[in-house]
Amino acid sequence: MPVTNFVSRVTANSASTLWTISRTVAVSSIHRATFVSSAEGSPPPAEGFMHGVANSKFIKNTKDACLRHPELSAVKDSETKKMNFFTAVNDALATALATDEKAVVFGEDVGFGGVFRCTIGLAEKFGKERVFNMPLTEQGIIGFGIGMAAVGHTPIAEIQFADYVFPAFDQIVNEAAKYRYRSGNEFNVGGLTIRMPCNAVGHGALYHSQSPEAYFAHTPGLKIVYPRSPIQAKGFLLSAIRDPNPVLVMEPKILYRSAVEHVPVDDFELPLGKAEIVKEGKDLTVVAWGSQLYVLELAVAEAEKRMPGLSIEIIDLRSILPWDRETVEKSVNKTGRLLISHEAPHTGGFGGEIAAAIQERCFLKLEAPIARVCGWDTPFPLVFEKFYVPSMIRCLDEIERIMKY
Repeated sequence: MPVTNFVSRVTANSASTLWTISRTVAVSSIHRATFVSSAEGSPPPAEGFMHGVANSKFIKNTKDACLRHPELSAVKDSETKKMNFFTAVNDALATALATDEKAVVFGEDVGFGGVFRCTIGLAEKFGKERVFNMPLTEQGIIGFGIGMAAVGHTPIAEIQFADYVFPAFDQIVNEAAKYRYRSGNEFNVGGLTIRMPCNAVGHGALYHSQSPEAYFAHTPGLKIVYPRSPIQAKGFLLSAIRDPNPVLVMEPKILYRSAVEHVPVDDFELPLGKAEIVKEGKDLTVVAWGSQLYVLELAVAEAEKRMPGLSIEIIDLRSILPWDRETVEKSVNKTGRLLISHEAPHTGGFGGEIAAAIQERCFLKLEAPIARVCGWDTPFPLVFEKFYVPSMIRCLDEIERIMKY
């Protein structure tokens, strides 16, 4: 897309966007220079590089920090191991295969370890009849998984990129999601889990960058979870595999190597459908999920630095379906303000559902209109990705606007 066309489309409804774009270019250049100098000029990895994750306060860098988390009380005596995101996914899959003899893992190239190495070593350890490749047909992969689940197995399917899930859309929303309902609960495919790498990666362009969670959030019968860290990658994946419903696990691929923390070695699960308040505050609530949490963390830190006394609460939604209305509602009733941010386009994004629900429940407590900072309503661009994604600068600008309302 020519830059003039892209700029004209994204500036149609915002007088401040050109200023935001120029600031984004400047900040992106600084981030890029920092990365290149630290890596001696080497290009970013295939999984991408995300600024700010390594130093995030949301990352558990020690064993004590990991095991202090109240949701990990069941494994408080466990040893921990430093893992990146994809290694934690691999560990969860290995745990599932070891504890459930009916579990199988399949998808495109997973028998070789997968394009992101999430299944590396599993075929050698558990056998090629339990970890195997599938033809390049997403509809066939999910249809196969539905059939296996219907007869009592625990299929764990991988869609190589979330952008490619759409040929399987009918299988997911019309078959998997409705199987229990249409049989009057006589049959179900609750053993089905579908993993898919999603979100921007720095160079993915149209077909390797999308965030399709909102398409599936409109479908009763499914669950959707969105981990942001290695601990969550392991805990939520194991919960998804063992949940009695079909679950979609959306994995931000830019975090596969960027996010590294201590993870319990023992088997553990995290609760689906429950948000987490990762930073408490009293003046503004900000909500995100997946990799966008780290963008908001930087924006919030800068906003609180610029506006002394400002106190912002950050909520990691974690589950898209079902989503934790109660936690968000309680926070907004306290702060009176809400900002939602996600990479998917603004129109029809899941942020709109959150905004509508909170407006219904918290209307009389609101001090400012609910705001959203999202991807633009355009196809996902390649060289203009930095303009497209809801960057730290765009989030910071919106925080300042809300607080001045």
